[in-house]
Amino acid sequence: MVKDINIIQMVICAIQGAIVGAGAILPGVSGGVLCVAFGLYEPVMELLTNPKKALKENYKTYAPFIAGWAVGFVLLARVLDLLFSFAPDIALFLFFGLVCGTVPEMFKKSELADKKASWTPFVISLGVSYILFHIIDILEQTTAFVVPANTVSYLFCGLLWGLSLIVPGLSSSSVLACLGLYEPLMEGIGGFDIAVLLPFVIGILITALSLARLVNMLFKKHYTIFSRIILGFVISSSLKTLPYEFENIWTMMISIICCALGFLIALAMGKHEKKQ
Repeated sequence: MVKDINIIQMVICAIQGAIVGAGAILPGVSGGVLCVAFGLYEPVMELLTNPKKALKENYKTYAPFIAGWAVGFVLLARVLDLLFSFAPDIALFLFFGLVCGTVPEMFKKSELADKKASWTPFVISLGVSYILFHIIDILEQTTAFVVPANTVSYLFCGLLWGLSLIVPGLSSSSVLACLGLYEPLMEGIGGFDIAVLLPFVIGILITALSLARLVNMLFKKHYTIFSRIILGFVISSSLKTLPYEFENIWTMMISIICCALGFLIALAMGKHEKKQ
């Protein structure tokens, strides 16, 4: 991110924030992956590590992102939740396209950081994270344990959601669905229920603020290795979200079109940001 940005770039930051906020609470989608895809992961970690300094130095970028995130989190998530209910394949392909549109630039950035560095951390991260996400998928399909919806459980939801922001690819929504907490959480957020929102936000802040400093330190001291580990998580989680069966040929065609649309949107935003 840069300090001197124009109105168009601020609008793009707001749109990216809305996508991160809306997509992060949807099943199979990770807030951390979306942040990485938009080149916002490191800046967000810096914001969580030292919010006062970050906002003071770069408020023109963070302010629209935070505003967009809030709108996406509270309002757009309901729209996307309906889309996931009626056409989950189409929605997942749309988000997959958004991530794919940024992958080439992520590889290029990591390569430029140190051209001689080994890609072994990426390969290990890709394999291990793919197995981890596969295990989570199995648990989601086989676990029928329902946790009572109360203040403590909503605090837990926040703790887990904050963790999914720090660990790209970890879909907190999938885990919450296993525990029967996803639907009551969505109803509480959509209905602006303070009894749900307050412990949920507190949980997010506890996890994010406590781990962001560690992530920020790893980026500064071991950027090449850590960036490639993160890249492995991003790709494996994206591959795991893709459905391999469709209801009919029309669903498949629309899904492919939405994937291409997401790819082009991400590519366009990335090119504009690179020009800035």
